[in-house]
Amino acid sequence: MKLYSYFRSSASFRVRIALGLKGLAYEYVPVHIARGDHKLPAFGEVSGEGLVPVLELDDGTRLTQSMAIIEYLDEMHPAPALVPADPIARAHVRALSQIVACEIHPINNLRVLKYLTKELHVEEEPKNVWYRHWVRTGLEAFERQLAQLPASRYCFGDTPTLADCCLVPQIFNGQRFNANFDGLTRTMAAFDACMQLEAFQKAQPSACPDAE
Repeated sequence: MKLYSYFRSSASFRVRIALGLKGLAYEYVPVHIARGDHKLPAFGEVSGEGLVPVLELDDGTRLTQSMAIIEYLDEMHPAPALVPADPIARAHVRALSQIVACEIHPINNLRVLKYLTKELHVEEEPKNVWYRHWVRTGLEAFERQLAQLPASRYCFGDTPTLADCCLVPQIFNGQRFNANFDGLTRTMAAFDACMQLEAFQKAQPSACPDAE
């Protein structure tokens, strides 16, 4: 398999974690989003969306969108399971995952931040305040959701799930922008537990071939 990835892309980071947890080998193909490599014709032939990640299977099939890719991997390689079999548990894991993937990430990703500065002429610090506000608001909701669930080592249960694959990259990006994580007790405990695992350590941005 090939993974078209950018080291700082949260969505790519999620997939790298999932591949690591499942022990799946892949070729890393860097696409430097900050330089605009995703807009080049060569990558346009790979992804009509012009976004990373893209997972290219051995037969040439290409899959896009991190959540769809991870659920595909979970169906094709069931152990360890990242989405629980029980419908209620599965709904909880997906809800936690979507707080990050659907509520926080879309309004804070690189193309949105670039639009704020280049098109709307927002200064650097107000842009960073925007980022920190939405990260904090989203993670507070994440923490409240965790508080309604049984105590566990990771986000849900005692093995990592899709929710952890989503949470960890968001924390990494939040740290880059000095987001406030105070009082997010269970959220940060889950993050710390994840970062003790090799799959999360090897997937982090600094471990990527294109890391700067």
